[in-house]
Amino acid sequence: MSMNPVVAEVTERIVRRSANSRPAYLARLKKAAGSGPHRGVLSCGNLAHGFAACPDRDKKALTGDEAVNIAIVSAYNDMLSAHQPFHRFPEIIKDAAHRNGAVAQFAGGVPAMCDGVTQGQPGMELSLFSRDVIAMATAVSLSHNMFDAALCLGVCDKIVPGLLIGALSFGHLPTVFVPAGPMPSGLPNKEKARIRQLFAKGEIDKDELLKAESRSYHSPGTCTFYGTANSNQMLMEIMGLHVPGSAFVNPTSTERDPLTREAVRRVILLTRQAGNFTPIGEVIDEKAIVNGLVGLLASGGSTNHALHLVAIARAAGIRINWDDFSDLSAVVPLLARVYPNGTADVNHFHAAGGLAFMIRELLDAGLAHEDVTTVAGEGLRAYTQAPMLEGDQLVWRDAPAESGDHTILGTVAKPFAPDGGLKLLSGNLGRGVIKTSAVKPEHRFVEAPAVVFDDQNDLMTAFQAGELEKDLVAVIRFQGPHVNGMPELHKLTPSLGVLQDKGFKVALVTDGRMSGASGKVPAAIHITPECGRGGPMGKVRAGDMIRLDAEHGTLEALVDPAEWEARTCEAPPETPTYGLGRELFAPFRAAVGPAEEGATVLGGMA
Repeated sequence: MSMNPVVAEVTERIVRRSANSRPAYLARLKKAAGSGPHRGVLSCGNLAHGFAACPDRDKKALTGDEAVNIAIVSAYNDMLSAHQPFHRFPEIIKDAAHRNGAVAQFAGGVPAMCDGVTQGQPGMELSLFSRDVIAMATAVSLSHNMFDAALCLGVCDKIVPGLLIGALSFGHLPTVFVPAGPMPSGLPNKEKARIRQLFAKGEIDKDELLKAESRSYHSPGTCTFYGTANSNQMLMEIMGLHVPGSAFVNPTSTERDPLTREAVRRVILLTRQAGNFTPIGEVIDEKAIVNGLVGLLASGGSTNHALHLVAIARAAGIRINWDDFSDLSAVVPLLARVYPNGTADVNHFHAAGGLAFMIRELLDAGLAHEDVTTVAGEGLRAYTQAPMLEGDQLVWRDAPAESGDHTILGTVAKPFAPDGGLKLLSGNLGRGVIKTSAVKPEHRFVEAPAVVFDDQNDLMTAFQAGELEKDLVAVIRFQGPHVNGMPELHKLTPSLGVLQDKGFKVALVTDGRMSGASGKVPAAIHITPECGRGGPMGKVRAGDMIRLDAEHGTLEALVDPAEWEARTCEAPPETPTYGLGRELFAPFRAAVGPAEEGATVLGGMA
């Protein structure tokens, strides 16, 4: 199948846009790779420090040049359900390494915070910046120059992007990403959302809400809705960094440990010692990034990747922007209905055929690049197979010929929507993005008076006082990365959903973020330039008519142009920048780049 012309053109313009930065990155990668195991440049004292705590067999192996030494970089902690299973993985990995004639060392742990815990709390102001901290912690973990390859263990929102950005700074190392899998299905996500709205209306108490939440988030494993965490796992598959088919296998599944062992075997095969040197910096190229974009759109993935994928690409010397997202969205159909785009969860999606089925559909339609380098040692077609056990051996079989549930997993011939539902918005308020795949068509155009807030809690107070019972566009300003770290505003979703259900025209406009589970209320997010740096959204006054047209990609304040030009942007309010660690991130807030460039502080990226 020939490539879709839009996909081909977007790929080519990314190559042209990256004509200086990508070759410079690859040149640095080649220089860093050298000609042999990196520990060969270490002095005897360096090396002795590096393996002092190892058993004698590992010391002997690391003294020579032939044994592969694998770095384990893990985001384990036992508060995050998605990362709790990782406590078992290092011993599994070390054992598998020994069985394959290699050594594995736990190189370092990286922080891992949960947006579900910090949602609506001051700690959320650290969330986006934690991605860059994780990238730096990954680099510190790999900085000892002891390693020939790496395994990165992570799942959730900022963690996988941070691990990947950090790994790309060591782009000369072969690297495989190792997931832990989603928790089994609990309370259906649609029912969880309904109960949240009942609580927002005051119809149930906190005890009833907590019971429902605890039935939804109930065991080790990733949350089962299709937010940023599960979008991360999809990306690692379609960008060729996972063992094929490993993303959505439950932590307690009989396939989970064999897949982890297989990740060890695969990363060894990619090393110089094995004669098939495949560094991660060559796996993540322009075509892999486009495949990631296409997969995000086809699956109805997280809006947070309008930031993260940009930052990931930049770490590999590749330049993408929101025009690329929007242009691809126009031709990539929506193939999945997983909450918040539907009622199913990722376990149902996986059972229906999952990523293997979806990737095959995209390849067969010419919407994804097959000729890419992957950790599977083959092109992307390897990811159209799913793993299973025959006895105690892993084997891969082709995805089913038909979707196991046509209400969850569609085809290119019969998609759920003709476009991917992540669109660029632009106008006199700046540039931003909107996810429309979960928004009903009748709610994609809103023209209503602005209600302006500088803090999400003020909106909640107004809602509870009954002051928002009307058509409105909630403009939440000064939520960008420069002012307060760009927190998610998902706490507002139940209240705005209540207003929408009452028949009011409702939308949200902000320079902050919404959850990767952004749902039925139209939300123009990531508006750039942000208000804290003079963005035009700071000119909005209460009562201004705001037009959000998701179909035509426009976001405008309907104010006389002369008056609009004469207005000045209001200054940021005095808000706390201390407490719960926020004072430590002042340098990040001062240095952070704009949202469309990834909202990153990592100035050394190509």
